[in-house]
Amino acid sequence: MKLEDLKTQPIVGKIKAATISFSVLSLLWLLMLFVLSIFEIVYNGKIHEFPPNIAGIIFWSFLADTLFLLNYLFIIYLVYIPVFLFRPLLAKILYKVFIAVLVVIHISLILYFSKALLPLGADLYGYSIADIKQTIGASGGVSVIMVLGFVVCIACIITVLKWLPGKIKLGFGAAVVLPALSLLLYVTSTSKMITHGNLHSDFANSLVVNKSDFFYSSTLNHFFPDEDEVDIYADSYIGDYGGQQSIAAYNYVDAGNFPFLHTDSSKDVLSPFFKATATPPNIVIVLVEGLGRAFTNEGAYLGNFTPFIDSLSNQSLYWRNFLSEGGRTFAVLPSLLGSLPFAKNGFLELGEQMPAHLSLMSLLKYNGYHTSFYYGGDSHFDNMDVFLRKNQVDELNDEKSFPAGYTKLPATNGFTWGYNDKELFRHYLTTRSTGNQPSAPQLSVILTVATHDPFIINEETAYLQRFEQRMVKLGFDGAKKSKYRSYQNQYASILYLDDAMRDFFAAYRKRSDYANTMFLITGDHRMPEIPMSDKIDRYHVPLIIYSPMLKRTAQLSSISTHFDISPSLVAYLKTNFKIKGPSLVSWMGQGLDTSVNFQNLHQYPLMQTKTDMIDFIMGEYHLNGTSLFKLSSDLGEEPVQDDNKLNQLQNAFEAFKKRNNLVINGAKIIPDSISRHYAPKK
Repeated sequence: MKLEDLKTQPIVGKIKAATISFSVLSLLWLLMLFVLSIFEIVYNGKIHEFPPNIAGIIFWSFLADTLFLLNYLFIIYLVYIPVFLFRPLLAKILYKVFIAVLVVIHISLILYFSKALLPLGADLYGYSIADIKQTIGASGGVSVIMVLGFVVCIACIITVLKWLPGKIKLGFGAAVVLPALSLLLYVTSTSKMITHGNLHSDFANSLVVNKSDFFYSSTLNHFFPDEDEVDIYADSYIGDYGGQQSIAAYNYVDAGNFPFLHTDSSKDVLSPFFKATATPPNIVIVLVEGLGRAFTNEGAYLGNFTPFIDSLSNQSLYWRNFLSEGGRTFAVLPSLLGSLPFAKNGFLELGEQMPAHLSLMSLLKYNGYHTSFYYGGDSHFDNMDVFLRKNQVDELNDEKSFPAGYTKLPATNGFTWGYNDKELFRHYLTTRSTGNQPSAPQLSVILTVATHDPFIINEETAYLQRFEQRMVKLGFDGAKKSKYRSYQNQYASILYLDDAMRDFFAAYRKRSDYANTMFLITGDHRMPEIPMSDKIDRYHVPLIIYSPMLKRTAQLSSISTHFDISPSLVAYLKTNFKIKGPSLVSWMGQGLDTSVNFQNLHQYPLMQTKTDMIDFIMGEYHLNGTSLFKLSSDLGEEPVQDDNKLNQLQNAFEAFKKRNNLVINGAKIIPDSISRHYAPKK
């Protein structure tokens, strides 16, 4: 044997040994992922529901686990080999620790999904430490049982990694398959082309996702986003949202400096429904936490659990196919009051750096309205208070402003979201009593909190009984009742909110200003803790405009969003009460569509979480990521294959993102001249 062979043979042998050792540990990692997928399916089936075709769910889950591992395995292999060549024992220990840490994180991500029914992604980085602490605390905190459970899991992981590697015998030929397959998938990008079919529901589609893969991919994309070379100033982007003439589009006046500034073209569509009055109306906007169309009003596919709100909608202008602009509360104030773009992590996340802008609140204050905001929790959550103060709200009422004698929601591990909804409305009625009111017309915004996780309410026993009674009234059979009891706390909180609304309106009808008040009721987003049927369901909320001033009511099937509310209210007030406003505005919304027939004249982005702006609607189509869906007349949706339409929506979405990026990079919303002129007088 040659000298060269003697020198290289030990290295080749070590590489073979390293490959075998690496693949054995990797197979154990994959086995643990498979076991955890079974656990996830069974656990979610027990606490939520078992989706149809469990065999298919298991198959797609295992495939997702395998692809997740293969996506990263070759890179890990390249690190493992040189360490093994010098210190074999160290390489094994480090890889075992690495696997153990990632498996523990994976378990945490599974538990998060079982609670939120949405995989955790880069939205984690959109919240402050204080916000995260409050959310965890109000959702139950970290219990002793949870800690013990994690200790047991870690013990099991250590046991598997310590004792099982010696039981698995692999030859080099079999061992090299894993890193080789990983390299092949990486080079060919094959894994990106493998996607599961559209399963029974959005819950099922989310269930089969590997939660670690989703989290790490989202994290990488968040900190290292793809560089997009598309020119925002190209003809195909400026003022062009795909060329569909039936879809309204703005003529932007200075896209480079003010990406969303355009001529105000909002039409007054509300006047035909209202009686003429001599004085501007009071406006009360009730934003209901988690109020989804899925369980609200007639035709709700989960059943109507809001009998009072339903009765109110029959006396109102009621949009049954309305959409929130966000999948969480962070989006509701900027989109509804300001019709503002999202910036990077939601407009509120800009904090003190929010660019000057106009909103319904600031414009009405400029025109002599008295403005107020009411919330049972801490208004600093999501920087709501910063936004409201920048719009110079006259009164900001949150949990710090409640006097003695008011009752909070029951605490969980010492945490509570704040005062319950009945007390919130009582506080509003007391502080806004007609004897104490200023003579000016008023705009009030009320944000509820009782229908938020953990759904622990006052009078819980009574409302759990009401939940059982409601299921009987809705005609549920035994199997359906059993399924719904998995969410009894959620439904009980909805019934509680409905009663709080009933009491609120009963009291308001006795007030002298009731006859000249306009009420708007909508959800900030659909409650995600009850499984959703499809992607659009997360945003599907009702909009009700109720008022004694109405001269006729209407049930409207057209699609509008929170973006459209302020433009329409301002247009109505301009027409009837000559309030002042600029001719150039930055509204994202084009105004409410009052058609009784199903249609969508709008094109809007929707932001699922603070870091996931992946949804866009245009006409009767919905883009979610790279998937295209066609909306039905009840706002259900089905996947469609239409490359031309897909490209059209992707181009339109990209056009918005380019403008939005300018705001992220410091572009202004409105010129200083408009900001100074319409700044509310202090």
